Amino acid sequence: MTAGETPRRARARTAVDLGRQVAYDALRLVVTDDAYLNLALVRLRAEREVTGRDAAFATELAAGTARMQGLYDDVLGQCVRGGLEPLQADVLVALRMGAHQLLSMRVPDHAAVGTTVELVRAAVGERPVRLANAVLRAVGRHDLEVWVRICAPQREHDLLGHLATRYSHPRWIVEELAIAVTDTAALEALLAADNQPPVVTLAVRPGLASRASLVAEGVVPGRWSPYAATMPGGGDPAALAAVRRGTVGVQDEGSQLVALVLANAVVEGRDMRWLDLCAGPGGKAALLTGLARHRGATLVGSDRQPHRARLVRSALRAYGPLGTVVCADAMRPAWQEGAFDRVIADVPCSGLGALRRRPESRWRRTPRDVETLVPLQRALLGSALDAVRPGGVVAYVTCSPVRAETRGVVEEVLARRCDAREEDARVLLPDVPDLGAGPHLQLWPHLHGTDAMFCALLRRTG
Repeated sequence: MTAGETPRRARARTAVDLGRQVAYDALRLVVTDDAYLNLALVRLRAEREVTGRDAAFATELAAGTARMQGLYDDVLGQCVRGGLEPLQADVLVALRMGAHQLLSMRVPDHAAVGTTVELVRAAVGERPVRLANAVLRAVGRHDLEVWVRICAPQREHDLLGHLATRYSHPRWIVEELAIAVTDTAALEALLAADNQPPVVTLAVRPGLASRASLVAEGVVPGRWSPYAATMPGGGDPAALAAVRRGTVGVQDEGSQLVALVLANAVVEGRDMRWLDLCAGPGGKAALLTGLARHRGATLVGSDRQPHRARLVRSALRAYGPLGTVVCADAMRPAWQEGAFDRVIADVPCSGLGALRRRPESRWRRTPRDVETLVPLQRALLGSALDAVRPGGVVAYVTCSPVRAETRGVVEEVLARRCDAREEDARVLLPDVPDLGAGPHLQLWPHLHGTDAMFCALLRRTG
């Protein structure tokens, strides 16, 4: 500075609040460590004692950024010279968060840009700061609808490509969903529902608690399951004493309904022994344990992974010694053939029915995952049929609407066996509409407000 020159005033930096920092750190863990976003958020909020509005903001920012990552990458690709490939992961995560605030949240532009720049500065240093600032200012020149018109294929020329960009789903997932939902308006409603944050849904453990006892604590009865309740304003379920005791659990209403299909089915003869074949993390096992106990029956919860078996034990803890859990491989069963009267097989699947609750999974899954899972699903359904006695029933369940994982598995297994038949599962949920053409049932986020759960009911015949 020369004599007489006025000193340049340093620009004040924007402080980064706890909510944004937690969201950023959780998203970085998803990218760098393959973490599950919901678990990362829970851990970071607890460690840093982030509660109330800050916790809600962190969840909305992180989950929304993860859901819309595909569209935001298209937008950012229009604004970064040379594309996104050369960018450091820490910088790209911050830019996606900035784009979400600019395009999908009611955050002032200066706050969205300023806090994102500071996140980049703290994580990486000064070098990419000017780039981040320039890119986000370019993003903010258009609203979301304009960016969709810029980035998406024209609807009339490539409908599925347009929908994949607009609703930020990988194209292959949109193609699979289009097989299951052939009506364009319904497909678009499903994709939009995938991008809506789910409400927190609770399940009352039968015989241990009642929904009425929760109403005073602000919960609302669910739409379909007599054991479901929701926390419409969000919040931490662990704040409820009943959840801490284990008499109430967190469980999507669709998961409750497919368990009720098994419980509502008629079995021929004795009805004393029930099996949850792939029980972890334990929501269905807990609901079915209460229903079985009311009828004088017992349920065995089985899982081959020790840590998942521990989760099942935790879910059943309020039932005391009446809850039975084994760590066993369903492909090498620890029980005799025909030992059970009812079996539920909620098999490992792609999880494409739970994209609302696991927003990052849409970017992790590939068509190869489905191809790899289908042989395991067939084998597990076969094992479930072996485990049930003649006259007993099996509920085959996936949290996926993909045909190969649902109808395809059931049809192929039944084609190889002469001792089982499929029955109409829809009649077992008489108060729930729009369950499909049958005989299996399909739940949908856009129709039922649940995960896209599939359930087929099979009877062992001979």
